[in-house]
Amino acid sequence: MLRRLLPLALLLSAPAAAQDHDGYGDEDVSTSLDGVGRITIQGGWRITPNKTLYDGWYARPANQGLPRAREVTGGPTVTASFAYAISDLLEVGIDLFGTKSRLYLNEPGADGAPPQARQVDTLGYGALIGLRFQTVLPGIGPHGLVPFAGLLTGPTLTSSERKGEALQEITTQAWMGNVGATLRLTPRWGITADYRLAFLRGPVGPPTGRVGSFSLGGSWLSLGVTYSFPAEPSRPLSGGL
Repeated sequence: MLRRLLPLALLLSAPAAAQDHDGYGDEDVSTSLDGVGRITIQGGWRITPNKTLYDGWYARPANQGLPRAREVTGGPTVTASFAYAISDLLEVGIDLFGTKSRLYLNEPGADGAPPQARQVDTLGYGALIGLRFQTVLPGIGPHGLVPFAGLLTGPTLTSSERKGEALQEITTQAWMGNVGATLRLTPRWGITADYRLAFLRGPVGPPTGRVGSFSLGGSWLSLGVTYSFPAEPSRPLSGGL
């Protein structure tokens, strides 16, 4: 997936690059981020072992000795960031995200039949608000590199559907630590790569027969494109005011 996103990012940045050469986007690249807004769209993959769920399931007396089903250790992610720099070093933003996966748990077969794997479909999505510290390194790349680091939190809906059972949903609080960088290909377009350490869990099974809890957290690796909006120019007060 990441190998497909890089050509897409280069393709999207081509029109803006052409505008720069035509003079439409001809401007000096500022090392100041104060007042700059941005939209970043990213896709990626998360690494989530779910060891707690698997170990707890196979430690149950009825499941001891069962061979383990294929243990899924991650899933796809998508994020959309809408941010505004309130100073040269500090940015506030809202991140929308979604992620899903399909887990498998072996169960004893009926009447001596071989163990069977029952699938558990998991899903999580929400909106996070947070602060990021950032700066510009002008000597790196065509128009500079913008590294950033921050912390985000917000409400998230997680759900699981175990085959043969009703959908289980819960609203919880997600936390993410985020570090990354944007390589500015033009004054407006750039490629963004980031890493997130996420904390997010949800239940498996109904309250009266809870199987355990699954994780949608872990390590998130993403790559995408960023479009930056220029800061509004300051305007002097009218002489008559």
